[in-house]
Amino acid sequence: MKNVITRVLVAAVLAFSGFIEVPAFGQAPKAVAPYKLSVFAAAPKGLSAPDSVAIIGDKVFVGYGDGHLPDGSDGLNSQVVEFRMDGSVVHIYTVPGHNDGLKVDPSTHLLWALQNEDANANLVIINTETQQQKLYLFGPAPHGGGYDDMVFRGCKVYISASNPANNPNTGPAIVSAHLQGNIVQVEPVLAGEASAIDIPTDATIQLNLQDPDSMTLDPLGNLVLDSQGDQELIIVGNPDSPNQRVLRLPLTFLTPGGPMSVETDDTAFVTSSQGFLIFADKGLNTVYILQKNAFSPGSAYTAADGGPFVGTLDLTTGVITPIVTGLSNPGGMMFVDTSQHRVDSESGPAGFGGPGGDVCEDDGHDFH
Repeated sequence: MKNVITRVLVAAVLAFSGFIEVPAFGQAPKAVAPYKLSVFAAAPKGLSAPDSVAIIGDKVFVGYGDGHLPDGSDGLNSQVVEFRMDGSVVHIYTVPGHNDGLKVDPSTHLLWALQNEDANANLVIINTETQQQKLYLFGPAPHGGGYDDMVFRGCKVYISASNPANNPNTGPAIVSAHLQGNIVQVEPVLAGEASAIDIPTDATIQLNLQDPDSMTLDPLGNLVLDSQGDQELIIVGNPDSPNQRVLRLPLTFLTPGGPMSVETDDTAFVTSSQGFLIFADKGLNTVYILQKNAFSPGSAYTAADGGPFVGTLDLTTGVITPIVTGLSNPGGMMFVDTSQHRVDSESGPAGFGGPGGDVCEDDGHDFH
């Protein structure tokens, strides 16, 4: 859904539906009231395709893919840019390959940058206080592809196993990872063909996850995987337990003819009534801030790159209601809590099974 013709058709359908006022194709992005949209930062000179976003304290980190090949076979590097909250640049980090995942370990406050989502994946861990970096490599991928995104839950890190080699996908769609020397060791967590409960119908189905992509945690600490090309979210509770519970939420937006399936990238959950959403648009080469006076805690927003728009997500029906239109290719997104009682969304409270926010032992880091 990334070609111009499809985007024009989707914009026309949305405009006709009456749900939102859609700017003409090619006009500047626009948010519906009471949301306010502003530019956080344009790409530094020579960089392009901003995607993943991470926050450490009062600094914003954005990964720029620069249009490089997602398997790293072109031998090119990506840049991770550290911004102040006013959008000015602090530092630019260089990582080998095509950056796609960017997350903060809440126990160590180190920045994890994941490269090459299609094959030949690597991980770079960055100490943003000292600007020291360490490179880790993966062994052979059990699913035949690369790795795309990460979440930290309790004292474990989970990684989406992207670009599977087989259809049906008989390999893992999510793995857990730990560091040993300079190697990332992985163990399967969620099978690509796992059974799941379809939330809208309550029926038990068999998955065939062909495009595991972005990951996050919901406010209860459950893993939320975006299977991007499959146009669905997969919610995993008790990920390391025999009582693992898997839910499937198909993603749609409303048209006059009924729901239409739509591809999405990052999803962000609101952790406080006070804060803002920050998201990147690869096609517009810009990072944006979306604000309102009060957010609803627990609500979900998603970047629908297949729209393209940013919208609110109904977790019961899977329907996305557009609130920002005129976009090109929205992707990386997160909610920034500005209240005095900030809860880190990546370490959050307990979910279906197990607490988060633990103080964890060092897992192979040789710098702090």
